[in-house]
Amino acid sequence: MELSTLVTLVCELVGGLGIFLLGMKNMSEGMQAVAGKSLRSLINLVTTRRLLATVVGVIVTVVVQSSSITTVMVIGFVNSGVMGLSQALGVIMGANIGTTITGWILVLKIGKYGLPLLGVSAFVYLFSKRDRWRFLAMSLMGAGMVFFGLEIMKDACGIIKDLPDFEAWFQRFQADSYFGVLKCALVGCVLTTLVQSSSATLGITISLASQGVISFETAAALVLGENIGTTITAFLASLGATTNARRAAYFHVVFNLVGVFWITLIFHWYIGLIQWMFGGNVSEAVVVKGLETFPRTTAAIAATHSVFNIVNTLMFLPFLPYFVQVLEKLVPDKEFKEKARLTDLDLRILETPALAISQSRKEIERMSDGCSKMMDWLLELMQQDDPDKALADRLKHRERVLDSIQDEVSEFITNLLAENVQFAVAEEARQQLRLADEYESVSDYIANLDKFDRKLRRDGYRFTEEQREGLRDLNRKIADYINEINEALELKNRNVLIKTQAMSQRIRSDVKQLRRKHLQDLSNGTIAPLVNVAFLASLNAYSRVRDHAHNIAEVVSGEK
Repeated sequence: MELSTLVTLVCELVGGLGIFLLGMKNMSEGMQAVAGKSLRSLINLVTTRRLLATVVGVIVTVVVQSSSITTVMVIGFVNSGVMGLSQALGVIMGANIGTTITGWILVLKIGKYGLPLLGVSAFVYLFSKRDRWRFLAMSLMGAGMVFFGLEIMKDACGIIKDLPDFEAWFQRFQADSYFGVLKCALVGCVLTTLVQSSSATLGITISLASQGVISFETAAALVLGENIGTTITAFLASLGATTNARRAAYFHVVFNLVGVFWITLIFHWYIGLIQWMFGGNVSEAVVVKGLETFPRTTAAIAATHSVFNIVNTLMFLPFLPYFVQVLEKLVPDKEFKEKARLTDLDLRILETPALAISQSRKEIERMSDGCSKMMDWLLELMQQDDPDKALADRLKHRERVLDSIQDEVSEFITNLLAENVQFAVAEEARQQLRLADEYESVSDYIANLDKFDRKLRRDGYRFTEEQREGLRDLNRKIADYINEINEALELKNRNVLIKTQAMSQRIRSDVKQLRRKHLQDLSNGTIAPLVNVAFLASLNAYSRVRDHAHNIAEVVSGEK
């Protein structure tokens, strides 16, 4: 009989935990998709002001429902240079406060309604055609799974009382002394490290406490340990990252270690404060109007988590600049340039698609700026009688850089599309793939134009003065055309095709006119064969630059 009960306990506990974790994942992804634009705006609000950065960390973590996701995302931003160390530390502290919202969600006593909520939301998710409704339903479906999974875990923990040996084993973990508090905190830390989710261990802790298997004091000590265990995710994310990213991850560890250390020193006074806030012994149920039992144990555990993180943050906040200085000394800068990748993209932020797609867009804009500069450098080289070798090398190097950026952007977006992303994000990702390819093609043709001119010079030839003037004029017009399109890309101006139509037609007309004039001169026998080939190839290259720029305009306008 006892073996059968033990099997039931394990099956229900594992099954409930699995449903709980899947629910947290769905709730996180759904809320991220619904609040995608708001998340972008919030991250852009992060400045050097410590308090604002902390508030942003709180809000973002409440939305994504995971301090680990927020912290790993911040590590990614710091690693790519998008966010400074001081800003990152503020966001990380805010994330520790934001993650306590999970406990307050679990305070809601709607476990028995979790399954109906899951069912109704699933139908909306499966049959709704509107993207926003689908992801909102996905978020509610996740919430239903969280409550349903928690209810299953609570029932499983109730079985422990039928297993005297098992219950006696749990009684060995009592936070009735300083050593006992440390032992319970260590268990919470190890358990969180193993399951890689403080929300999951919080759910297990609440389940055990609500069934009376462990005391409130023991549950509180476990929750404190969970704060340390959750730092392992960020620490692992920092391996192989830049110095600043590692500093941010180390701060996350130190922040929680120091916090847990000082709170354990005053643990029994702290627990007394929490119980005083709830009017006495939180293990005793309070009946409201004879109908409903207020879940004071769950609420007290949530309060223990929240108050600790809020107070710990307030203690650290004034000294943040000093922590930055200490981290810079403990983890010194490397003597060589650390950035191995050419882009600011980091796979760590794929957990938040709405922010990831914003980062890749910045790289597309960087490619657009690179093409504009290459056009200016090409014009400068064409006008020089003795071409500047350093400038020519810079142009060739920029073309290779854009090739590599395209590869990195393509890899990043491909990984992003493999996730469960909102339709609008997926559509923008596909557009960015196209834009990256078009800009890379533009850079190839610009580099080829320089090659044609250099090859002629090496063979002792030059374009005629009339040809050079025609190519210079064509270069200026195409450069202006590309600049207009780049501006439209940055401003998301969907009227770019109409705005640049006249410029596009003029460029096409000029290419035809230059080709026609060249063929007339060619029939007079005054042009060397090598010059003939190079000039026609140059006209073709300029024409292709215009074509690819037109394709970019079509993508920006939403036609392709």
